[in-house]
Amino acid sequence: MLYRGFLRIVDRLPLPSPHVQRLIALAVIVSQAGISITGAIVRVTASGLGCPTWPECFPGSFVPVPHAEVAGFHQAIEFTNRMFTFLVVICAALVVLAVTRARRRREVFVFAWLMPAGTVLQAVIGGITVRTGLLWWTVAVHLLASMLMVWLSVLLYTKIVAPDDGVETSTVPTPLRWLSGLAGVVLSFVLVAGTMVTGAGPHAGDQSATYTVPRLNIEIVTLVHAHAELLVGYLALVIGLGFALYAVDASAAVKRRFQVLIVLIVAQAAVGVVQYFTHVPSALVAIHVGGAAACTAATAALWAATRTREPLPETTTAATVPATYPCA
Repeated sequence: MLYRGFLRIVDRLPLPSPHVQRLIALAVIVSQAGISITGAIVRVTASGLGCPTWPECFPGSFVPVPHAEVAGFHQAIEFTNRMFTFLVVICAALVVLAVTRARRRREVFVFAWLMPAGTVLQAVIGGITVRTGLLWWTVAVHLLASMLMVWLSVLLYTKIVAPDDGVETSTVPTPLRWLSGLAGVVLSFVLVAGTMVTGAGPHAGDQSATYTVPRLNIEIVTLVHAHAELLVGYLALVIGLGFALYAVDASAAVKRRFQVLIVLIVAQAAVGVVQYFTHVPSALVAIHVGGAAACTAATAALWAATRTREPLPETTTAATVPATYPCA
């Protein structure tokens, strides 16, 4: 009953063209990646408790208010980050409306609904992070959830681009598809290690004199080495995958996505090295988080490119089929 009512309302909207659907899906990717970067800016500017409660900014107020113990600058940074969440929600809502109005296939519909559902979950995790005083592991979960949403949003985009009446076609041998999936798994380990480095690093998210943010009590050099070694393993795996893709003469689209991914990984590694030897400057932290989102998106795009949905071949008419006769 509720779903039918929802469909009747949606059907009053203009029918979105395939181009409009792609643009909205792209906006979803950008917004999901963008919220991870604004979150990093909150952390490196020590504005994590600029709004010390959630969902309100201060008790009794959803907006910043003058406060002796919380600088207006920190309030503005954290409140802006929370407001960016509304942009993420709008993009998520638009993609649901677009694919529902266009009556896209079921898997597109499911992935579209994952966007608002994931955004709500992210908001809850953000609230837990604030209410627990920026415990390092809650911050880590918050970032990892953002990376997962970036991955899912890329898959949503590829499914929206594909035709509904097509057939799934593997563009590479099955072992190479599994290898590209393994690259995503290794990337997840790299990201987890990166959040642990952050948990033990200098940017706790708050520097107030009355509160000390609990940190991960492990030697940061050890964590940095583990993070770097996992990244080297991830890069080596992707390079090996690339050799295999060229050996089987994969499609131009697959090769192009591989090339983009390699460039992003090398750039991300370079940023990490500079970070280490320059004592983790704030600006590079935000760039590094953006790079993590870009690598996640590129890995997802490469994995998605190993299986595409191709349009159905045109039905051959009887007039064009040579006649056949039974043997005498």
